[in-house]
Amino acid sequence: MSLRISADPEELPQVREALAAAIRPIGFDGHEGAQIVLAIDEALANVIKHGYGGSCEQPIDIEITRLEERGRGGIRVSIRDFGRQVEPSVISGRDLDDVRPGGLGVHIMRTIMDQVEFACADGGGMRVTMTKWVKQ
Repeated sequence: MSLRISADPEELPQVREALAAAIRPIGFDGHEGAQIVLAIDEALANVIKHGYGGSCEQPIDIEITRLEERGRGGIRVSIRDFGRQVEPSVISGRDLDDVRPGGLGVHIMRTIMDQVEFACADGGGMRVTMTKWVKQ
């Protein structure tokens, strides 16, 4: 499934619904499904805030892929923006001992998902790819 949304926070409910519908048949329980939706929501919030600086009219491409490997299901979500590029090795959440609001999106994504990869996209912008497998 492919989606193109604008970098407007009002578009996020549409993505949550599409993602929840894609997750159900794979075999994730309700808690895991909600956690995956949270991780994707955090990634999109980071694109809106950091990639586009809050500019709502910019595009975000989202690719949701069902996975099957060795009898277990999974999901891969790729989010591509066309905003500011950042060296992937410097992308990290803030120190968890630094207690204050915000700044935990990357930490949340890496805690929830089995694999999170950041890359500079060809032609500008960034791509984050996240994978989650159903627990056996």
